[in-house]
Amino acid sequence: MADRTAPNCHLRLEWVYGYRGHQCRNNLYYTAAKEIVYFVAGVGVVYNTREHKQKFYLGHNDDIISLALHPERVLVATGQVGKEPYICVWDSYTVQTVSILKDVHTHGIACLAFDLEGQCLVSVGLDSKNTICVWDWRRGKVLAAAPGHTDRIFDISWDLYQPSKLVSCGVKHIKFWSLCGNALTPKRGVFGKTGDLQTILCLACAKDEVTYSGALNGDIYVWKGINLMRTVQGAHGSGIFSMNACEEGFATGGRDGCVRLWDLNFKPITVIDLRETDQGYKGDGHCEGELWALAVHPTKPLAMTGSDDRSVRIWSLIDHALIARCNMEEPIRCAAVSTDGIHLALGMKDGSFTVLRVRDMTEVVHIKDRKEAIHELKYSPDGAHLAVGSNDNSVDIYGVVQRYKKVGECIGSTSFITHMDWSTDSKYLQTNDGSGRRLFYRMPSGKEVTNREELKLVQWATWTCVLGPEVNGIWPKYSDINDINSVDANFNNQVLVTADDYGLVKLLRYPCVKKGAKFKKYLGHSAHITNARWSHDYQWVVTIGGADHSVFQWKFVPERKSKEALHIAPQEILADSNSEESDSDQSDVPEMDSEIEQETQLTYRRQVYKEDLPQLKEQCKEKHRATAMKKRERAPGSGVKLHFIHGYRGYDCRSNLFYTQTGEIVYHVAAVGVVYNRQQNTQRFYMGHDDDILCLALHPLKDFVATGQVGRDSSIHIWDTEMLKPMSVLKGFHQLGVCALDFSADGKRLASVGLDDNHTIVLWDWRKGEKLSAMRGSKDKIFVVKINPYLPDKLITAGVKHMKFWHKAGGGLIGRKGNMGKTETMMCAVYGWSEEMVFSGTCTGDICIWRDMFLMKTVKAHDGPVFSMHALEKGFVTGGKDGIVALWDDTFERCLKTYAIKRAVLAPGSKGLLLEDNPSIRAISLGHGHILVGTKNGEILEVDKSGPITLLVQGHMEGEVWGLATHPHLPLCATVSDDKTLRIWDLSPSHCMLAVRKLRKGGRCCCFSPDGKALAVGLNDGSFIIVNADTLEDLVSFHHRKDIISDIRFSPGAGKYLAVASGDSFVDIYNVMSSKRVGVCKGCLNYITHLDWDRRGKLLQVNTSAKEQFFFEAPRGKRQTIPATEVEKIDWSTWTCVLGTSVEGIWPVISEVTEVTAACLSNDRKVLATGDDLGYIKLFRYPVKGKYAKFKRYVAHSTHVTNVRWTHDDSLLVTVGGGDTCLMIWAHEPEGHREIRQCDSEESDIESEDDGGYDSDVTRENEINYTIKALSTNMRPMTGVKPHLQLKEPSVDERPPVSRALPQPEKLQTNNVGKKKRPIEDLVLELVFGYRGNDCRNNVHYLNEGTDIIYHTASVGIVLNLTTSCQSFYVEHSDDILCLTINQHPKFPNMVATGQVGDIGDMSATSPSIHVWDAMTKQTLSVLRCFHAGGVCSVSFSATGKLLLSVGLDPEHTVTIWKWQEGAKVASRIGHTQRIFVAEFRPDSDTHFVSVGIKHVRFWTLAGRALLSKKGVLSTLEDARMQTMLSVAFGANNLTFTGTISGDVCVWKEHILVRIVAKAHTGPVFTMYTTLRDGLIVTGVCYRHGKILVGTRNAEIIEVGEKNAACNILVNGHMDGPIWGLGTHPSRDVFLSAAEDGTVRLWDIPEKKMLNKVNLGHPAHTISYSPEGDMVAIGMKNGEFIILLVTSLKIWGKKRDRRSPIQDIRFSPNSRYLAVGSNECAVDFYDLTLGPQLNRINSCRDIPSFVMQMDFSADSNYVQISTGAYKRLVYEVPSGKQVTEQSYIDRITWATWTSVLGDEVVGIWSRNTDKADVTCACVSHSGLNIVTGDDFGMVKLFDFLCPEKFVSMIA
Repeated sequence: MADRTAPNCHLRLEWVYGYRGHQCRNNLYYTAAKEIVYFVAGVGVVYNTREHKQKFYLGHNDDIISLALHPERVLVATGQVGKEPYICVWDSYTVQTVSILKDVHTHGIACLAFDLEGQCLVSVGLDSKNTICVWDWRRGKVLAAAPGHTDRIFDISWDLYQPSKLVSCGVKHIKFWSLCGNALTPKRGVFGKTGDLQTILCLACAKDEVTYSGALNGDIYVWKGINLMRTVQGAHGSGIFSMNACEEGFATGGRDGCVRLWDLNFKPITVIDLRETDQGYKGDGHCEGELWALAVHPTKPLAMTGSDDRSVRIWSLIDHALIARCNMEEPIRCAAVSTDGIHLALGMKDGSFTVLRVRDMTEVVHIKDRKEAIHELKYSPDGAHLAVGSNDNSVDIYGVVQRYKKVGECIGSTSFITHMDWSTDSKYLQTNDGSGRRLFYRMPSGKEVTNREELKLVQWATWTCVLGPEVNGIWPKYSDINDINSVDANFNNQVLVTADDYGLVKLLRYPCVKKGAKFKKYLGHSAHITNARWSHDYQWVVTIGGADHSVFQWKFVPERKSKEALHIAPQEILADSNSEESDSDQSDVPEMDSEIEQETQLTYRRQVYKEDLPQLKEQCKEKHRATAMKKRERAPGSGVKLHFIHGYRGYDCRSNLFYTQTGEIVYHVAAVGVVYNRQQNTQRFYMGHDDDILCLALHPLKDFVATGQVGRDSSIHIWDTEMLKPMSVLKGFHQLGVCALDFSADGKRLASVGLDDNHTIVLWDWRKGEKLSAMRGSKDKIFVVKINPYLPDKLITAGVKHMKFWHKAGGGLIGRKGNMGKTETMMCAVYGWSEEMVFSGTCTGDICIWRDMFLMKTVKAHDGPVFSMHALEKGFVTGGKDGIVALWDDTFERCLKTYAIKRAVLAPGSKGLLLEDNPSIRAISLGHGHILVGTKNGEILEVDKSGPITLLVQGHMEGEVWGLATHPHLPLCATVSDDKTLRIWDLSPSHCMLAVRKLRKGGRCCCFSPDGKALAVGLNDGSFIIVNADTLEDLVSFHHRKDIISDIRFSPGAGKYLAVASGDSFVDIYNVMSSKRVGVCKGCLNYITHLDWDRRGKLLQVNTSAKEQFFFEAPRGKRQTIPATEVEKIDWSTWTCVLGTSVEGIWPVISEVTEVTAACLSNDRKVLATGDDLGYIKLFRYPVKGKYAKFKRYVAHSTHVTNVRWTHDDSLLVTVGGGDTCLMIWAHEPEGHREIRQCDSEESDIESEDDGGYDSDVTRENEINYTIKALSTNMRPMTGVKPHLQLKEPSVDERPPVSRALPQPEKLQTNNVGKKKRPIEDLVLELVFGYRGNDCRNNVHYLNEGTDIIYHTASVGIVLNLTTSCQSFYVEHSDDILCLTINQHPKFPNMVATGQVGDIGDMSATSPSIHVWDAMTKQTLSVLRCFHAGGVCSVSFSATGKLLLSVGLDPEHTVTIWKWQEGAKVASRIGHTQRIFVAEFRPDSDTHFVSVGIKHVRFWTLAGRALLSKKGVLSTLEDARMQTMLSVAFGANNLTFTGTISGDVCVWKEHILVRIVAKAHTGPVFTMYTTLRDGLIVTGVCYRHGKILVGTRNAEIIEVGEKNAACNILVNGHMDGPIWGLGTHPSRDVFLSAAEDGTVRLWDIPEKKMLNKVNLGHPAHTISYSPEGDMVAIGMKNGEFIILLVTSLKIWGKKRDRRSPIQDIRFSPNSRYLAVGSNECAVDFYDLTLGPQLNRINSCRDIPSFVMQMDFSADSNYVQISTGAYKRLVYEVPSGKQVTEQSYIDRITWATWTSVLGDEVVGIWSRNTDKADVTCACVSHSGLNIVTGDDFGMVKLFDFLCPEKFVSMIA
């Protein structure tokens, strides 16, 4: 039968006809070599015009839609569409990939642009936010990313004249971006009145901040900065699609088909109209619609195509050119050329067909017999007939000579016709139709042939059908899909080409009879390929793409030639160019080895990942608010420490065993990295992991180890074997787990492979924790990754049916398959003695020897798989399933020596016994004259070169270990496991396995008799045995039950009875002496989990899996009910149960997801140890009453802890872990003798609520919600329609331009006292009074050796020079600053970081950010946009000044570390569930910092990219409680000081509390500052030169002399609450402010200081001077108002007529009246001439809403009131009558204007005030300008009288 491998011949892409011009712009460039680069479908094309040659870049796997050329014009960047689209940067000369950029965009990459230097690349995504991303493309790293716009972006360009500025444009917008740090900050272009707001399609940047852009209507818009300067109208008739800038000027191209050239000032030079030219590059392809029709000429190298664009084209396959084209009336769907090559028939979409003469394209005939599209037509081989198949389910036969008269009709199909073929004698026709049926017809009559016999001998002239036995193999094995559009057979070479919907061209053998045949596949077309045909001489294959309109021409390379072609490097394709092995039933595939089979089926998924625990706890916390109030049981005083582990993970891991530098042995088991000293037989442990470790790699210097673990977001730890401390932790890329690791030869890089579905490969710079590159590895499991020792950019991976050779390209990896017939499963691989030699071991026992990617030869090395190999200087060592270690020479020519692992050669010093001869070898390593071997059975052996073998460590084999019993009076324990062994272990320092016995079944429980002589073992088949405890020989055995025996116990004392619990819910009681069953305990409903006897041997306690507790009387088994109170009084001989009131507290908060599986009470009855499903071992103080007791917890087991037992003297705790198969021995450290050392335990989780100390300030600060300006809401509760949205009523007398009437009076009385009327041009911030102390800390610092101080208030950073008292400002923040810090490192003088409030952290302009700036120049050095939703509440620089630490206000209170100069985020981690107040680096460190907050102190370490943290441990001091910590300072020798809410200062050594300085302050300690020189800790803020700078909660900054405590107040401000009142003196330069902190403060403008302050005792709301400046009126929040005399500040009078806040208060210009406006919708008038008793004389009523602002007229007769309903009203004074006549109002001259309402000022309301309001306004004294303030925090300046809407402001 036909060979079932892929064919040996192959195809090579030779030419692509077409260019993608639809939906793409700016995608055609000249390279440096004057070649043209563009793209078609999924192929990048480089076209050499002079030689008429094409080169192809095939690195994409979907449509390319964007392209950019590097400024040096050799490299090209292309971006594609797809679910996970990527960008390739490639060399246009070699068409090889240089870099791959991925993992940021979704949907597709719409635009690309290189910057001027070519270092950075910007890309725009097609996602909903149109994300813009800036890359360092060589390293594949993202420098910055931000949401681009809500609508499509069409073009983006770097400003070539200003560094780090970009411009983007698109649907109705243009944005100007600046790049600083990791922040891209946009400013929207202001169209203003110069041009219409419209869609911008393309851009070009010029000098002096000028940008030219092409608009949709054909205009060119010219921008200066962000403002539209002018427009060039009608540059093109319609949209301008493309612009290009060069030295001489600009070129633009538009939809009108013209190219226009312009000079540098955009004056036109010439027009080139392309509609009139006919010459040009003949590569043009079809456009619009789909391309379906393809035919090849029978005798000449010509191809004909026809498309929905109604054109038919003839292409020369030799000249690669279009030689003819002709337009038809209808879209064309199929084509055929007659046998003599004279006629061309075209089938149309409307059911007609046309025949043309090929020679001159003239029409012969046009026939329309059908209504539906013609999908297929073919001439008969004898040229006599034409068969036409239509979508009407029929085939018509026409006679060619009879001028195409219809001679027959085939009607057998029930569906549309898809394919047809004639027989060679033209007597038969076969058809395929859409329903998947294959029919035959006799020709030319069209009669259906039903007798299959007569078809047996038919020879087919062509084969283009997709159905039929000959082409069964084109379909996948188990699918019934019809996605193959076209087939064509090449009978000569016996190959078949197919084209499908996925854009694949496949080559198969013909005929291919069995489904799922092997193939070679070729990518290039992006979407569906509609047709494929061989040329007449079988030299080429022509394929056409439906949607990509392109015609691809492939050269066919037959078998004999492809041998010669091997030395040509195969073109790299990300998808493999060779066939994917389709798993057909290959007869010659060896059966998979059982061990490998088992291993590939292992899944490492967890029900609950430890990462999820904090979240689960939070969810459960709600339930326990109540119980948390009760006193919880304290944690026990004693603890345990891991002492020794029996076990080694060999059953599913390989090559995980090494010698360290010092000759110790490092390996892993469960979640522990073990360093074993074989001389002393001791172990040390790395405990940083929290779940199974799956792989281990050794650094080339043999002092560091990398281990990878299981986890949802699994981590890799690199740790040193001496200190056992993590150097770096790599996270964030691998899901489920990490299964292979390897260091590079220089030790700088690390490669890792994940367990996700794609087995992602990642290359790391592990010290920095940076991901360098990543790529999907393979669908099947990868077992090994190795980095090339000579070229660290190359690596190999090997695994199931997988051997790949990779090299790094930017952020990606490019892989090629190893070149061997069919890829076998590889179990191990190493590099040899040169960079191209690779040796791999297969699952069949062969060693494959590779050179580059070609297989040179194979050598048989072992029976069964080769699991491990190790390269030496002069040879190799291998180990296999056959249990043999083999030494080889350096070419694998000869085997020098073999060692069999057998019991016979075991040396006497062994620490145990070999379970079987020739165990499967999984790891092998050499060093110190020995060979180290790890076996599948969990043994570690050392083979001496001379032969003897020493066993060092061993554990159980596969399967779970459950059974555990400790000996009643010797240091021994017994374990029994699913691996069908019973083992006895020595717990004394010799740590070895004493005896082992194989059982016929696995077991789950065992127990020693009270005298220690007998041992009972329960088996999984329902039987149990009792054996002699010394010899392990059977004494008796019983088999009474079907289900598993789950627990077994001898009664105490003489051990007379044996209780046996089984899974089928019975407990049988046996009399041991008589070996009879004497009782059965019935009544349980579920699986029995635990048993305990009481001291007397009369009572049994039973637990079931449904959490039921039962009691039975022995020996009969009668059920008893005993009340809970009595149970506690019973004297139990052992306690291993997990239910009952005395152990209530052991169940955790999250008991829904985890079970407590085992418990054991120590013999002194003080400590209860438990084990649970999450792998935790916990110690509780017994009895554990009350819920959720506190505990000490230890992690070492990975998944379930199945059993825990104390030894007879409580000196050791023994635990077994189910799936990790290991037995762990923990040393018990009783209370008292614990030296203060790092305690392994973590304290328990829910902290008690009683943390003492409560402070209103702290609570208030914790509860502050920061409003975000950019999303700001209204300050006042306004109602009604905003002024700029109101319709204007036409006023009665719109006066004619020239009028005899009196001139309209001035709107506003102005004081032109000898001044020229000069409008105000601009406002410059000069002075800010105030300091933010009410909710911030550590935010005042000295600069420049104490001459300046720096602090912040609102959104301004302020530098105050103490000598000149000049303030200078940093105003780049867009919202309130919350924190500030100074870089203390001398390399970065005056470097300040400030963090601000922000919205959600989506990296847009409103997200929170940190600015790093120079305090002297106010230059922004870096902006870090961050994901701290809500804001940044603490910042701190590291010791070297290079790192910056920030803490967020988001619910997780994230802690992040930045490299601020690059804007790169180094690491980030959830900080704490409650507010963190401060986090600070240690002053001498770049890696250690401490965070403090609400009931929280954490000590953090930065390891690579990971943050590791330890909670502060309090348990060392009696009665220490975790308090809320507010501040932190540092001392030498790892001391840390924290200030608490109750005024104590805590002193910590490492993370352990050593003492408490009680009541250092009376109230909370808000801030502390360390001086490293004299160790003085000031609980103030900042210290320099014997002066201490203190910022107070009352918003003052005070300088205190350290020696004399003399105070000097430097800065003042209001403390709390909004400041609403502001009044300026009518003639002097002073002003007053009134705030809700109950004070009024008088400020001097020239002196820049506070002159006085008055405490009013109530929050004040508004304030006003009288016209003479001698009196001040103050309106209060409680409705009262007060009048003070300015000179004495004495109260002249006060009155309270209202109950709600006073909003505005005004003196009339003649000083007679006082008007008071309140929230009660009223304005009251008081006559001041009547004296200080202030009786109300009148009031204005019918005001629709509360009063906002009031202004008197110049003659004091009127008052205008603006209200909360957006209405302005005018009233008479003092009668309070409303004036409604508009003409009358227009004539009033006002004394002041502070209203934000009225037609005169409608222009101050901007477009985006729909969310927020303009809150205040004031017209300048000259009457020419108005200044406004709004809810966005903006101060704006306008011309006064701005009646048009949306006026652009002056400043």
